[in-house]
Amino acid sequence: MTGQFNGKVALVTGAGSGIGKAVALQLATEGATVVAQDLRLESAEAVVADITSAGGTATVVAGDVGAPEDVKAAVAVAVDTYGSLHLAFNNAGIGGPQGLVGDYDDTDGFAAYRQLVAVNLDSVYYGLRYEIPAILAAGGGAIVNMSSILGLVGEPTAAPYTMAKHGVAGLTKAAAAGYASQGIRINSVHPGYIDTPLLSSLPPEAYDALTAKHPAGRLGTAEEVANLVTFLLSDKASFITGSQHAIDGGYTAV
Repeated sequence: MTGQFNGKVALVTGAGSGIGKAVALQLATEGATVVAQDLRLESAEAVVADITSAGGTATVVAGDVGAPEDVKAAVAVAVDTYGSLHLAFNNAGIGGPQGLVGDYDDTDGFAAYRQLVAVNLDSVYYGLRYEIPAILAAGGGAIVNMSSILGLVGEPTAAPYTMAKHGVAGLTKAAAAGYASQGIRINSVHPGYIDTPLLSSLPPEAYDALTAKHPAGRLGTAEEVANLVTFLLSDKASFITGSQHAIDGGYTAV
Protein backbone atom coordinates (compact mmCIF):
# COMPACT_ATOMS: atom_id res chain seq x y z
CA MET A 1 0.00 0.00 0.00
CA THR A 2 1.26 3.46 -0.90
CA GLY A 3 -1.51 5.56 0.64
CA GLN A 4 -1.56 7.56 -2.59
CA PHE A 5 -5.25 8.37 -2.12
CA ASN A 6 -5.08 9.37 1.55
CA GLY A 7 -7.49 12.22 2.18
CA LYS A 8 -9.34 11.65 -1.11
CA VAL A 9 -13.03 10.82 -1.49
CA ALA A 10 -14.02 8.63 -4.43
CA LEU A 11 -17.42 7.76 -5.91
CA VAL A 12 -17.67 4.42 -7.72
CA THR A 13 -20.86 3.48 -9.54
CA GLY A 14 -21.75 -0.13 -10.13
CA ALA A 15 -19.49 -0.91 -7.17
CA GLY A 16 -21.27 -4.07 -6.08
CA SER A 17 -19.54 -6.50 -8.42
CA GLY A 18 -17.00 -7.03 -11.16
CA ILE A 19 -14.80 -4.14 -12.19
CA GLY A 20 -16.59 -1.64 -9.97
CA LYS A 21 -15.98 -3.80 -6.92
CA ALA A 22 -12.33 -4.30 -7.82
CA VAL A 23 -11.81 -0.55 -8.23
CA ALA A 24 -13.59 0.29 -4.97
CA LEU A 25 -11.42 -2.18 -3.09
CA GLN A 26 -8.18 -0.94 -4.68
CA LEU A 27 -8.99 2.70 -3.99
CA ALA A 28 -9.77 1.92 -0.38
CA THR A 29 -6.58 -0.12 -0.01
CA GLU A 30 -4.66 2.93 -1.22
CA GLY A 31 -6.30 5.18 1.36
CA ALA A 32 -9.36 6.62 -0.40
CA THR A 33 -12.71 7.05 1.31
CA VAL A 34 -15.16 5.28 -0.99
CA VAL A 35 -18.81 5.95 -1.76
CA ALA A 36 -20.04 2.71 -3.33
CA GLN A 37 -23.16 3.12 -5.48
CA ASP A 38 -25.13 0.24 -6.93
CA LEU A 39 -28.71 -0.50 -7.87
CA ARG A 40 -28.36 -3.74 -5.88
CA LEU A 41 -27.96 -2.40 -2.37
CA GLU A 42 -26.95 -5.72 -0.80
CA SER A 43 -24.03 -6.11 -3.22
CA ALA A 44 -22.70 -2.64 -2.47
CA GLU A 45 -23.16 -3.22 1.26
CA ALA A 46 -20.99 -6.32 1.03
CA VAL A 47 -18.21 -4.32 -0.65
CA VAL A 48 -18.44 -1.61 2.00
CA ALA A 49 -18.26 -4.30 4.69
CA ASP A 50 -15.08 -5.66 3.11
CA ILE A 51 -13.54 -2.18 3.08
CA THR A 52 -14.46 -1.30 6.66
CA SER A 53 -13.41 -4.68 8.03
CA ALA A 54 -9.96 -4.05 6.53
CA GLY A 55 -9.76 -0.70 8.29
CA GLY A 56 -10.93 1.52 5.46
CA THR A 57 -13.74 4.06 5.28
CA ALA A 58 -16.71 3.63 2.98
CA THR A 59 -20.42 4.14 2.70
CA VAL A 60 -23.09 2.79 0.43
CA VAL A 61 -25.73 4.53 -1.64
CA ALA A 62 -28.43 2.85 -3.68
CA GLY A 63 -29.73 4.30 -6.89
CA ASP A 64 -30.36 3.99 -10.60
CA VAL A 65 -27.60 5.73 -12.56
CA GLY A 66 -30.03 6.16 -15.44
CA ALA A 67 -32.01 8.60 -13.28
CA PRO A 68 -30.35 12.02 -12.90
CA GLU A 69 -31.83 12.60 -9.46
CA ASP A 70 -30.20 9.40 -8.18
CA VAL A 71 -26.81 10.39 -9.57
CA LYS A 72 -27.13 13.84 -8.02
CA ALA A 73 -28.01 12.21 -4.70
CA ALA A 74 -24.95 9.95 -4.81
CA VAL A 75 -22.64 12.95 -5.26
CA ALA A 76 -24.48 14.71 -2.43
CA VAL A 77 -23.86 11.72 -0.13
CA ALA A 78 -20.12 12.00 -0.78
CA VAL A 79 -20.04 15.74 -0.12
CA ASP A 80 -22.45 15.74 2.82
CA THR A 81 -20.88 12.73 4.53
CA TYR A 82 -17.19 13.36 3.91
CA GLY A 83 -17.01 17.05 2.99
CA SER A 84 -15.81 16.76 -0.59
CA LEU A 85 -15.41 14.68 -3.73
CA HIS A 86 -12.08 14.26 -5.52
CA LEU A 87 -12.38 11.14 -7.68
CA ALA A 88 -15.09 9.33 -9.63
CA PHE A 89 -15.37 6.14 -11.64
CA ASN A 90 -18.53 6.14 -13.77
CA ASN A 91 -18.65 2.40 -14.25
CA ALA A 92 -22.22 1.10 -14.07
CA GLY A 93 -23.49 -0.47 -17.26
CA ILE A 94 -25.65 -3.21 -18.75
CA GLY A 95 -25.74 -5.36 -21.84
CA GLY A 96 -28.60 -5.42 -24.30
CA PRO A 97 -30.44 -7.49 -26.87
CA GLN A 98 -28.43 -8.97 -29.72
CA GLY A 99 -29.39 -8.54 -33.35
CA LEU A 100 -28.93 -6.45 -36.45
CA VAL A 101 -30.40 -2.94 -36.34
CA GLY A 102 -33.04 -3.69 -38.96
CA ASP A 103 -34.30 -6.69 -37.02
CA TYR A 104 -35.01 -5.04 -33.66
CA ASP A 105 -38.54 -5.44 -32.36
CA ASP A 106 -40.55 -2.21 -32.40
CA THR A 107 -41.89 -2.59 -28.85
CA ASP A 108 -39.71 -4.60 -26.49
CA GLY A 109 -36.62 -3.86 -28.57
CA PHE A 110 -37.12 -0.10 -28.38
CA ALA A 111 -37.67 -0.25 -24.64
CA ALA A 112 -34.48 -2.27 -24.19
CA TYR A 113 -32.64 0.21 -26.40
CA ARG A 114 -33.74 3.16 -24.29
CA GLN A 115 -32.76 1.39 -21.07
CA LEU A 116 -29.35 0.48 -22.46
CA VAL A 117 -28.63 4.05 -23.54
CA ALA A 118 -29.88 5.43 -20.22
CA VAL A 119 -27.60 3.20 -18.16
CA ASN A 120 -24.51 3.13 -20.40
CA LEU A 121 -24.42 6.68 -21.80
CA ASP A 122 -26.90 9.02 -20.13
CA SER A 123 -25.57 7.97 -16.72
CA VAL A 124 -22.07 9.11 -17.62
CA TYR A 125 -23.41 12.50 -18.66
CA TYR A 126 -25.33 12.79 -15.39
CA GLY A 127 -22.25 11.71 -13.48
CA LEU A 128 -20.07 14.36 -15.09
CA ARG A 129 -22.78 16.97 -14.64
CA TYR A 130 -22.85 16.55 -10.85
CA GLU A 131 -19.34 15.27 -10.14
CA ILE A 132 -17.50 18.09 -11.89
CA PRO A 133 -18.85 20.96 -9.74
CA ALA A 134 -18.11 18.98 -6.58
CA ILE A 135 -14.57 18.13 -7.72
CA LEU A 136 -13.95 21.75 -8.71
CA ALA A 137 -15.03 22.83 -5.23
CA ALA A 138 -12.51 20.36 -3.78
CA GLY A 139 -9.68 21.90 -5.79
CA GLY A 140 -9.52 19.40 -8.64
CA GLY A 141 -9.26 15.68 -9.18
CA ALA A 142 -9.87 12.98 -11.74
CA ILE A 143 -12.69 11.03 -13.36
CA VAL A 144 -12.62 7.78 -15.32
CA ASN A 145 -15.55 6.75 -17.51
CA MET A 146 -16.25 3.14 -18.43
CA SER A 147 -16.49 2.50 -22.14
CA SER A 148 -15.61 -0.76 -23.92
CA ILE A 149 -13.73 -2.19 -26.86
CA LEU A 150 -17.05 -1.51 -28.58
CA GLY A 151 -16.38 2.18 -27.94
CA LEU A 152 -13.45 1.79 -30.35
CA VAL A 153 -14.69 -0.74 -32.91
CA GLY A 154 -18.09 -1.94 -34.12
CA GLU A 155 -20.09 -5.09 -33.48
CA PRO A 156 -22.87 -5.74 -36.02
CA THR A 157 -25.15 -7.52 -33.55
CA ALA A 158 -24.70 -4.97 -30.74
CA ALA A 159 -25.39 -1.65 -32.42
CA PRO A 160 -27.06 0.14 -29.47
CA TYR A 161 -24.29 -0.92 -27.10
CA THR A 162 -21.64 0.11 -29.63
CA MET A 163 -23.33 3.48 -30.08
CA ALA A 164 -23.54 4.12 -26.35
CA LYS A 165 -19.93 3.18 -25.69
CA HIS A 166 -18.68 5.34 -28.59
CA GLY A 167 -20.76 8.12 -27.06
CA VAL A 168 -18.93 7.71 -23.76
CA ALA A 169 -15.61 8.15 -25.56
CA GLY A 170 -16.76 11.34 -27.28
CA LEU A 171 -18.31 12.76 -24.12
CA THR A 172 -15.09 12.06 -22.25
CA LYS A 173 -13.02 13.97 -24.80
CA ALA A 174 -15.33 16.97 -24.75
CA ALA A 175 -15.49 17.16 -20.97
CA ALA A 176 -11.74 16.65 -20.61
CA ALA A 177 -10.98 19.48 -23.00
CA GLY A 178 -13.37 21.75 -21.14
CA TYR A 179 -11.94 21.19 -17.67
CA ALA A 180 -8.24 20.39 -18.18
CA SER A 181 -7.22 23.95 -17.32
CA GLN A 182 -9.33 23.81 -14.14
CA GLY A 183 -7.58 20.83 -12.61
CA ILE A 184 -9.85 17.95 -13.57
CA ARG A 185 -8.57 15.06 -15.67
CA ILE A 186 -11.13 12.86 -17.44
CA ASN A 187 -10.33 9.66 -19.35
CA SER A 188 -12.14 6.58 -20.63
CA VAL A 189 -11.20 2.91 -20.34
CA HIS A 190 -12.10 0.30 -22.94
CA PRO A 191 -11.93 -3.27 -21.62
CA GLY A 192 -12.11 -6.36 -23.76
CA TYR A 193 -14.03 -9.36 -22.50
CA ILE A 194 -13.40 -9.77 -18.79
CA ASP A 195 -13.52 -13.14 -17.04
CA THR A 196 -16.58 -12.92 -14.82
CA PRO A 197 -18.88 -15.57 -13.34
CA LEU A 198 -21.33 -14.81 -16.15
CA LEU A 199 -18.79 -15.59 -18.87
CA SER A 200 -17.35 -18.59 -17.07
CA SER A 201 -20.84 -20.10 -17.04
CA LEU A 202 -21.00 -20.05 -20.83
CA PRO A 203 -20.79 -23.32 -22.76
CA PRO A 204 -17.11 -24.20 -23.36
CA GLU A 205 -17.33 -23.53 -27.08
CA ALA A 206 -18.76 -20.04 -26.54
CA TYR A 207 -16.16 -19.22 -23.87
CA ASP A 208 -13.37 -20.43 -26.15
CA ALA A 209 -14.73 -18.35 -29.05
CA LEU A 210 -14.59 -15.19 -26.93
CA THR A 211 -11.09 -16.04 -25.75
CA ALA A 212 -9.92 -16.53 -29.33
CA LYS A 213 -10.80 -12.92 -30.17
CA HIS A 214 -7.94 -11.77 -27.90
CA PRO A 215 -4.41 -12.24 -29.25
CA ALA A 216 -3.22 -12.57 -25.65
CA GLY A 217 -4.98 -15.94 -25.63
CA ARG A 218 -7.11 -15.29 -22.56
CA LEU A 219 -9.74 -13.00 -21.11
CA GLY A 220 -8.90 -10.12 -18.80
CA THR A 221 -9.58 -9.91 -15.08
CA ALA A 222 -11.44 -7.27 -13.10
CA GLU A 223 -8.28 -6.61 -11.10
CA GLU A 224 -6.31 -5.84 -14.27
CA VAL A 225 -8.86 -3.24 -15.30
CA ALA A 226 -8.86 -1.86 -11.76
CA ASN A 227 -5.09 -1.42 -11.97
CA LEU A 228 -5.55 0.80 -15.01
CA VAL A 229 -8.43 2.79 -13.53
CA THR A 230 -6.56 3.35 -10.28
CA PHE A 231 -3.52 4.58 -12.21
CA LEU A 232 -5.61 7.03 -14.25
CA LEU A 233 -7.19 8.39 -11.07
CA SER A 234 -3.80 8.84 -9.43
CA ASP A 235 -1.29 11.68 -9.64
CA LYS A 236 0.98 9.32 -11.59
CA ALA A 237 -1.28 10.08 -14.57
CA SER A 238 -1.05 13.85 -14.07
CA PHE A 239 -0.51 14.64 -17.79
CA ILE A 240 -3.11 12.19 -19.11
CA THR A 241 -6.55 13.55 -19.95
CA GLY A 242 -9.09 13.18 -22.73
CA SER A 243 -7.66 9.86 -23.85
CA GLN A 244 -8.99 6.38 -24.53
CA HIS A 245 -7.27 3.42 -22.88
CA ALA A 246 -7.86 -0.04 -24.32
CA ILE A 247 -7.20 -2.95 -22.00
CA ASP A 248 -8.13 -5.83 -24.24
CA GLY A 249 -5.32 -8.33 -24.73
CA GLY A 250 -4.86 -7.05 -28.28
CA TYR A 251 -8.53 -7.33 -29.34
CA THR A 252 -8.59 -3.94 -31.10
CA ALA A 253 -5.08 -4.36 -32.54
CA VAL A 254 -6.13 -6.81 -35.24
